[in-house]
Amino acid sequence: MLESSSAPLFIVFILLFILLLFVVLIRKNGTAALIWNEIIREKVTNFIMNQSKEQRILNFVLQNAVRGDPRSVVDTIDKYCSQKEWAMNVGNEKGLILDKTVEEVNPSVALELGSYCGYSAVRIARLLKAGARLLTVEFNPEFAAIARQMIEFAGVQDKVKLLEGPSQEIIPQLKKKYEVDTLDFVFLDHWKDRYTPDTILLQECNLLRKGSVLLADNVIFPGAPDFLTYVRKSPHFQCTNYPSHLEYMQVEDAMEKAVFLG
Repeated sequence: MLESSSAPLFIVFILLFILLLFVVLIRKNGTAALIWNEIIREKVTNFIMNQSKEQRILNFVLQNAVRGDPRSVVDTIDKYCSQKEWAMNVGNEKGLILDKTVEEVNPSVALELGSYCGYSAVRIARLLKAGARLLTVEFNPEFAAIARQMIEFAGVQDKVKLLEGPSQEIIPQLKKKYEVDTLDFVFLDHWKDRYTPDTILLQECNLLRKGSVLLADNVIFPGAPDFLTYVRKSPHFQCTNYPSHLEYMQVEDAMEKAVFLG
Protein backbone atom coordinates (compact mmCIF):
# COMPACT_ATOMS: atom_id res chain seq x y z
CA MET A 1 0.00 0.00 0.00
CA LEU A 2 1.26 3.49 -0.88
CA GLU A 3 2.08 5.82 1.99
CA SER A 4 -0.32 8.76 2.25
CA SER A 5 2.47 11.26 1.40
CA SER A 6 3.40 9.49 -1.82
CA ALA A 7 -0.15 8.90 -3.03
CA PRO A 8 -0.68 12.49 -4.32
CA LEU A 9 2.65 12.34 -6.17
CA PHE A 10 1.65 9.05 -7.75
CA ILE A 11 -1.69 10.52 -8.87
CA VAL A 12 0.07 13.57 -10.33
CA PHE A 13 2.49 11.28 -12.17
CA ILE A 14 -0.37 9.25 -13.64
CA LEU A 15 -2.23 12.38 -14.70
CA LEU A 16 0.88 13.80 -16.36
CA PHE A 17 1.47 10.49 -18.13
CA ILE A 18 -2.12 10.44 -19.40
CA LEU A 19 -1.81 14.05 -20.56
CA LEU A 20 1.44 13.29 -22.38
CA LEU A 21 -0.12 10.23 -23.99
CA PHE A 22 -3.10 12.30 -25.08
CA VAL A 23 -0.84 14.95 -26.63
CA VAL A 24 1.08 12.28 -28.57
CA LEU A 25 -2.19 10.68 -29.67
CA ILE A 26 -3.52 14.01 -30.92
CA ARG A 27 -0.39 14.59 -33.01
CA LYS A 28 -0.43 11.12 -34.60
CA ASN A 29 -4.09 10.07 -34.61
CA GLY A 30 -6.33 12.00 -36.95
CA THR A 31 -9.61 11.08 -35.30
CA ALA A 32 -8.37 12.04 -31.83
CA ALA A 33 -6.95 15.27 -33.23
CA LEU A 34 -10.20 16.27 -34.91
CA ILE A 35 -12.24 15.47 -31.82
CA TRP A 36 -9.93 17.63 -29.73
CA ASN A 37 -9.57 20.53 -32.18
CA GLU A 38 -13.00 20.62 -33.82
CA ILE A 39 -15.24 19.63 -30.91
CA ILE A 40 -13.64 20.13 -27.52
CA ARG A 41 -11.11 22.95 -27.90
CA GLU A 42 -13.02 24.95 -30.52
CA LYS A 43 -16.37 24.82 -28.71
CA VAL A 44 -14.81 25.87 -25.40
CA THR A 45 -12.85 28.73 -27.01
CA ASN A 46 -15.89 29.90 -28.96
CA PHE A 47 -17.92 29.99 -25.74
CA ILE A 48 -15.27 31.88 -23.81
CA MET A 49 -14.57 34.43 -26.54
CA ASN A 50 -18.12 34.59 -27.92
CA GLN A 51 -16.63 34.37 -31.39
CA SER A 52 -16.12 31.66 -34.00
CA LYS A 53 -12.71 30.23 -34.86
CA GLU A 54 -13.17 31.39 -38.43
CA GLN A 55 -13.71 34.97 -37.27
CA ARG A 56 -10.56 34.73 -35.15
CA ILE A 57 -8.61 33.58 -38.21
CA LEU A 58 -9.95 36.51 -40.24
CA ASN A 59 -9.15 38.99 -37.48
CA PHE A 60 -5.60 37.67 -37.22
CA VAL A 61 -5.16 38.14 -40.97
CA LEU A 62 -6.62 41.65 -40.91
CA GLN A 63 -4.22 42.60 -38.12
CA ASN A 64 -1.06 40.88 -39.34
CA ALA A 65 -1.12 40.31 -43.10
CA VAL A 66 -0.44 42.84 -45.85
CA ARG A 67 -3.58 44.03 -47.62
CA GLY A 68 -3.50 43.24 -51.31
CA ASP A 69 -0.76 40.63 -50.93
CA PRO A 70 -2.23 37.12 -51.36
CA ARG A 71 1.04 35.42 -50.42
CA SER A 72 1.07 37.33 -47.12
CA VAL A 73 -2.55 36.32 -46.45
CA VAL A 74 -1.81 32.63 -47.09
CA ASP A 75 1.32 32.69 -44.92
CA THR A 76 -0.53 34.47 -42.10
CA ILE A 77 -3.35 31.90 -42.09
CA ASP A 78 -0.76 29.11 -42.03
CA LYS A 79 0.97 30.79 -39.09
CA TYR A 80 -2.26 31.06 -37.12
CA CYS A 81 -3.37 27.51 -37.82
CA SER A 82 -0.01 25.93 -37.08
CA GLN A 83 0.69 27.94 -33.91
CA LYS A 84 -2.70 28.85 -32.42
CA GLU A 85 -5.75 26.94 -33.65
CA TRP A 86 -6.01 24.09 -36.12
CA ALA A 87 -8.33 24.64 -39.10
CA MET A 88 -9.30 22.64 -42.16
CA ASN A 89 -7.49 24.65 -44.84
CA VAL A 90 -5.49 22.65 -47.36
CA GLY A 91 -2.42 23.92 -45.48
CA ASN A 92 1.15 24.68 -46.45
CA GLU A 93 2.40 21.15 -47.25
CA LYS A 94 -0.46 20.06 -49.50
CA GLY A 95 -0.70 23.66 -50.68
CA LEU A 96 2.54 23.12 -52.60
CA ILE A 97 0.90 20.21 -54.44
CA LEU A 98 -2.06 22.45 -55.21
CA ASP A 99 0.27 25.22 -56.43
CA LYS A 100 2.17 22.87 -58.74
CA THR A 101 -1.03 21.45 -60.21
CA VAL A 102 -2.51 24.88 -60.87
CA GLU A 103 0.73 26.06 -62.49
CA GLU A 104 0.82 22.94 -64.71
CA VAL A 105 -2.81 23.28 -65.80
CA ASN A 106 -2.66 27.09 -66.15
CA PRO A 107 -6.47 27.24 -66.12
CA SER A 108 -8.67 29.88 -67.70
CA VAL A 109 -11.69 28.71 -65.71
CA ALA A 110 -11.32 26.92 -62.37
CA LEU A 111 -13.85 25.64 -59.85
CA GLU A 112 -13.36 25.10 -56.14
CA LEU A 113 -15.87 23.09 -54.12
CA GLY A 114 -15.56 24.15 -50.48
CA SER A 115 -14.38 27.73 -49.86
CA TYR A 116 -14.24 27.56 -46.04
CA CYS A 117 -12.29 30.72 -45.00
CA GLY A 118 -10.99 31.49 -48.49
CA TYR A 119 -7.47 30.13 -47.95
CA SER A 120 -7.28 27.93 -51.05
CA ALA A 121 -9.26 30.40 -53.15
CA VAL A 122 -6.60 33.03 -52.43
CA ARG A 123 -3.85 30.47 -52.97
CA ILE A 124 -5.25 29.46 -56.37
CA ALA A 125 -6.16 32.99 -57.49
CA ARG A 126 -2.66 34.34 -56.92
CA LEU A 127 -1.40 31.89 -59.59
CA LEU A 128 -4.05 32.58 -62.22
CA LYS A 129 -3.08 34.31 -65.44
CA ALA A 130 -4.64 37.59 -66.49
CA GLY A 131 -8.26 37.13 -67.50
CA ALA A 132 -8.64 33.77 -65.76
CA ARG A 133 -11.33 33.24 -63.13
CA LEU A 134 -12.07 31.00 -60.18
CA LEU A 135 -15.57 30.08 -59.06
CA THR A 136 -15.58 28.92 -55.45
CA VAL A 137 -18.63 27.26 -53.89
CA GLU A 138 -19.48 27.36 -50.18
CA PHE A 139 -22.60 25.91 -48.55
CA ASN A 140 -22.14 27.44 -45.07
CA PRO A 141 -23.23 31.13 -45.06
CA GLU A 142 -20.95 32.00 -42.11
CA PHE A 143 -17.92 30.54 -43.86
CA ALA A 144 -18.93 32.27 -47.10
CA ALA A 145 -19.01 35.65 -45.33
CA ILE A 146 -15.51 35.09 -43.93
CA ALA A 147 -14.20 33.89 -47.30
CA ARG A 148 -15.53 36.99 -49.09
CA GLN A 149 -13.69 39.27 -46.69
CA MET A 150 -10.52 37.19 -46.96
CA ILE A 151 -10.62 37.25 -50.77
CA GLU A 152 -11.19 41.01 -50.82
CA PHE A 153 -8.41 41.69 -48.30
CA ALA A 154 -6.01 39.59 -50.39
CA GLY A 155 -6.86 41.69 -53.42
CA VAL A 156 -7.97 38.81 -55.66
CA GLN A 157 -11.69 39.64 -55.80
CA ASP A 158 -11.45 40.43 -59.52
CA LYS A 159 -10.42 36.82 -60.20
CA VAL A 160 -12.69 35.04 -57.72
CA LYS A 161 -16.46 34.74 -57.63
CA LEU A 162 -17.93 33.11 -54.54
CA LEU A 163 -21.14 31.14 -55.11
CA GLU A 164 -23.12 30.40 -51.96
CA GLY A 165 -25.22 27.24 -51.79
CA PRO A 166 -25.12 23.44 -52.18
CA SER A 167 -22.72 22.16 -54.83
CA GLN A 168 -25.37 19.86 -56.31
CA GLU A 169 -27.56 22.88 -57.03
CA ILE A 170 -24.84 25.22 -58.28
CA ILE A 171 -23.00 22.83 -60.63
CA PRO A 172 -25.99 22.47 -63.01
CA GLN A 173 -26.24 26.30 -63.12
CA LEU A 174 -22.63 26.89 -64.16
CA LYS A 175 -23.15 26.85 -67.93
CA LYS A 176 -26.16 29.15 -68.26
CA LYS A 177 -26.07 31.29 -65.14
CA TYR A 178 -22.30 31.71 -64.83
CA GLU A 179 -21.32 31.36 -68.51
CA VAL A 180 -18.99 28.42 -68.05
CA ASP A 181 -18.29 26.36 -71.16
CA THR A 182 -15.95 23.81 -69.64
CA LEU A 183 -13.70 23.75 -66.59
CA ASP A 184 -9.94 23.46 -66.87
CA PHE A 185 -9.36 22.72 -63.19
CA VAL A 186 -11.53 21.58 -60.28
CA PHE A 187 -10.42 21.50 -56.64
CA LEU A 188 -12.56 19.24 -54.45
CA ASP A 189 -12.29 20.16 -50.78
CA HIS A 190 -15.87 20.07 -49.46
CA TRP A 191 -17.92 17.26 -47.91
CA LYS A 192 -16.11 14.01 -48.74
CA ASP A 193 -19.36 12.15 -49.46
CA ARG A 194 -20.03 14.72 -52.21
CA TYR A 195 -16.78 14.05 -54.11
CA THR A 196 -18.17 11.18 -56.22
CA PRO A 197 -21.69 12.49 -56.93
CA ASP A 198 -20.33 15.94 -57.79
CA THR A 199 -17.71 14.44 -60.10
CA ILE A 200 -20.46 12.49 -61.85
CA LEU A 201 -22.58 15.65 -62.00
CA LEU A 202 -19.72 17.58 -63.61
CA GLN A 203 -19.58 14.91 -66.31
CA GLU A 204 -23.35 14.80 -66.81
CA CYS A 205 -23.45 18.58 -67.19
CA ASN A 206 -20.66 18.42 -69.82
CA LEU A 207 -18.46 20.69 -67.74
CA LEU A 208 -15.33 18.58 -68.23
CA ARG A 209 -13.30 18.53 -71.43
CA LYS A 210 -10.48 16.23 -72.45
CA GLY A 211 -7.58 17.29 -70.23
CA SER A 212 -9.65 18.83 -67.42
CA VAL A 213 -7.91 18.19 -64.11
CA LEU A 214 -9.59 17.32 -60.81
CA LEU A 215 -7.57 17.56 -57.61
CA ALA A 216 -9.15 16.12 -54.45
CA ASP A 217 -7.94 16.83 -50.92
CA ASN A 218 -8.20 14.60 -47.82
CA VAL A 219 -8.61 11.37 -49.76
CA ILE A 220 -6.92 9.38 -46.94
CA PHE A 221 -8.07 11.35 -43.90
CA PRO A 222 -10.90 11.93 -43.26
CA GLY A 223 -10.97 9.88 -46.46
CA ALA A 224 -12.88 9.60 -49.72
CA PRO A 225 -12.71 5.87 -50.56
CA ASP A 226 -15.73 5.92 -52.88
CA PHE A 227 -14.19 8.73 -54.91
CA LEU A 228 -10.85 6.92 -55.21
CA THR A 229 -12.61 3.75 -56.36
CA TYR A 230 -14.70 5.67 -58.87
CA VAL A 231 -11.96 7.67 -60.60
CA ARG A 232 -9.36 4.91 -60.48
CA LYS A 233 -11.67 2.33 -62.08
CA SER A 234 -13.22 4.73 -64.58
CA PRO A 235 -11.85 4.61 -68.15
CA HIS A 236 -12.50 8.35 -68.30
CA PHE A 237 -9.82 9.31 -65.77
CA GLN A 238 -6.09 8.92 -65.38
CA CYS A 239 -5.08 9.22 -61.73
CA THR A 240 -2.01 10.21 -59.75
CA ASN A 241 -1.76 10.02 -55.96
CA TYR A 242 0.29 12.49 -53.92
CA PRO A 243 1.02 11.22 -50.37
CA SER A 244 1.22 13.99 -47.79
CA HIS A 245 -0.06 14.85 -44.31
CA LEU A 246 -3.22 16.28 -42.85
CA GLU A 247 -2.96 20.06 -42.68
CA TYR A 248 -0.78 21.28 -39.81
CA MET A 249 -0.35 17.72 -38.44
CA GLN A 250 1.71 14.57 -38.88
CA VAL A 251 -1.33 12.43 -39.72
CA GLU A 252 -1.02 10.63 -43.07
CA ASP A 253 -3.16 12.03 -45.86
CA ALA A 254 -2.97 12.42 -49.64
CA MET A 255 -4.29 14.30 -52.64
CA GLU A 256 -5.58 12.59 -55.78
CA LYS A 257 -5.25 14.10 -59.24
CA ALA A 258 -7.68 12.79 -61.85
CA VAL A 259 -7.22 13.91 -65.47
CA PHE A 260 -10.38 13.61 -67.57
CA LEU A 261 -9.70 11.64 -70.76
CA GLY A 262 -13.01 12.37 -72.42
